[in-house]
Amino acid sequence: MKSAITVGGATNWFVDRNIFSSPDVYKQELERIFRRAWLYVGHESQIPKVGDFFLTKMGEDSMILARDQEGRPRVMLNSCRHRGMKVCRYDEGNTKLFYCPYHAWSYGLDGRLVGLPAQKESYDESFDKSKWGLVQVAQVATFKGTIWATWDQNAPPFEEYLGGAADALRVGLGPWDAGDGEVEVISGVQKWIVPANWKIVAENCAGDTLHDVSHRSVDLARIGPGEGVGRRDPFGKLYLTHHGEGHGLLYEKFDHTAPREHYSASPETATYFQMTWKKRVERLGERAGNAPVLGNIFPSSGFHVGQPRTIVAAHPRGPNETELWRVFLVDKAAPPEVKDFLRRYYISYAGPAGMTEQDDMENWAYATEGCGGAIGSSLQFHYGAAMGQSHQEPFIPGSVSDQFWSEQNARQLYTRWQQFMDAESWDQLRFEDAR
Repeated sequence: MKSAITVGGATNWFVDRNIFSSPDVYKQELERIFRRAWLYVGHESQIPKVGDFFLTKMGEDSMILARDQEGRPRVMLNSCRHRGMKVCRYDEGNTKLFYCPYHAWSYGLDGRLVGLPAQKESYDESFDKSKWGLVQVAQVATFKGTIWATWDQNAPPFEEYLGGAADALRVGLGPWDAGDGEVEVISGVQKWIVPANWKIVAENCAGDTLHDVSHRSVDLARIGPGEGVGRRDPFGKLYLTHHGEGHGLLYEKFDHTAPREHYSASPETATYFQMTWKKRVERLGERAGNAPVLGNIFPSSGFHVGQPRTIVAAHPRGPNETELWRVFLVDKAAPPEVKDFLRRYYISYAGPAGMTEQDDMENWAYATEGCGGAIGSSLQFHYGAAMGQSHQEPFIPGSVSDQFWSEQNARQLYTRWQQFMDAESWDQLRFEDAR
């Protein structure tokens, strides 16, 4: 497609607004991005036992994430091969097979077609059931409890796809003592629809630090976990870091020997995190003071690995609508009082009822609306802040900027977006620096 990006001069970096409103662009995104990229589909704690299933999404497609008889996670299209009916209509549960209520075709946990009515009477020996199982993704990967999938058999292995962002997920999605303990989803999945383009959500997650001005009223309301703070405890120095794979992250750098006096509003929680922080420093040393805070895995899997610790998947529903799915994570070994406090705090912070996310949703919706119409769609957005100001930083992977107003992560997101939209195959998906 014609490039939506224009670059020229030291601070001139523009993106055409029409990519946030065009139905033709959106249709191409589903084909060229969401059919080829690795997408977050769930967490292992959501399907702990054989037969457990959870309905998820990849792009606009309804998908089944299930634990098969061998204990492996399977990701399958939730569509009967006979007439397309959903074979699973429950959000989650446990089953021995998936049964189509339309014409009674049934499928095993591994997706194989195991039964259909009147097979002997209606089909001869040439009918091969092995070719009519549920459609399965090309690749599935698990990483620190998270589960990812891609439709493209030529996509690189997931850790290679992550590149430098693997470090942030490895540290951030594990237990807070940085050991090998388990993490689990708490309070299920929050789902809601926002009248916004999915890319604006992804850009926010990638490290849009300047938009924090939008949350001034929430900070004044002091909904945070500690006394005398806003939404969260004060950060150390912040660094934006981008990666050639299109991922964007935000890191915090601080003195790892200083005490972490978090969660003073809950003595039990404060005690727990002081204990886990001490263990984290013992395991990671100076590296513990270089902590990932949040980020976006291209194209639209956002995460926050400070506190709250959360993952949000932005599922596209059209150029002007996105379905957001958010889960919150806690250490499985945390005391019940800690889990309950975190659950209440997380829900007040993010999700459809979260005060911080309500600010964001209003921004995303109005920004998307501004991309419609004859005039709005013909203009460009400016992404030139802090161009050429990246450097390397110890313990922080990728190309780093310490400018609070830098837009480097957004530039990398749209550079990678353009590459996916132009490329015919994975062989052509090569990184071009856009600092």
